[in-house]
Amino acid sequence: MSLIKDKIDPEKLPQHVAIIMDGNGRWAKSRGEERTFGHKNAINAVRNAINACNEINIPYLTLYTFSSENWNRPAEEVDTLMNLLTETLLVEADEIFSKGLRMHVIGDLEKLPPLVREQLLQVIDLTKENTKGNLVLAISYGSQKEILNAVKNISSDVKEGKVEVENIDEKLFESYLYTKDFPPIDLLIRTSGEIRISNFLLWQIAYAELQFLNVLWPDFTKDIFFQCIVDYQNKERRYGLTGEQVKIQ
Repeated sequence: MSLIKDKIDPEKLPQHVAIIMDGNGRWAKSRGEERTFGHKNAINAVRNAINACNEINIPYLTLYTFSSENWNRPAEEVDTLMNLLTETLLVEADEIFSKGLRMHVIGDLEKLPPLVREQLLQVIDLTKENTKGNLVLAISYGSQKEILNAVKNISSDVKEGKVEVENIDEKLFESYLYTKDFPPIDLLIRTSGEIRISNFLLWQIAYAELQFLNVLWPDFTKDIFFQCIVDYQNKERRYGLTGEQVKIQ
């Protein structure tokens, strides 16, 4: 039994948590290994995050799995990451299904190797009826490109008479994003000690609480996740209001 988990108020849970899973390379190098060793040992941390969300019933978890900029890494590392993703999907598909989780993917999937894309689509199809929670993988994802694509698609619809310029607002804009079916991010966690967003969900984190942890991703545990939730619940979320206004709502 986790003592930290016991501190969590089930009535004040975030609805959507996103994680920038950073530090695999440094974790490996600190052990005298190649960067790919860190990626291979990050799977347990992914399981810990998924299981922690599942245990306390957080409905949406988004994991920054592979960014659009990651394609610029050494070919060997990219190949390892793609192979690891395929292997992980094969191994974890039944577990994801048995937990009642529905899997989604956001990003430019056309850039993925055919086998990876096929495995992703299979797990998405396998879990499409699940309702216990939602696991969202951001793969080949870049937020700037997502926003640009939304602008282009809205512009096209305006040109074709499907959208009136006067009707463009935040809600309509969000309907053109990859995340149109998901709630906004309540809590963004980044491991590794780096303090930056790295082109991740820039629109969706407008009012998110941000937590930057001095923990390398392979060392991420369920208790670390639970502590993040406790810290989140100790924050006053004001959405532009004053503290006094929030208290009387």
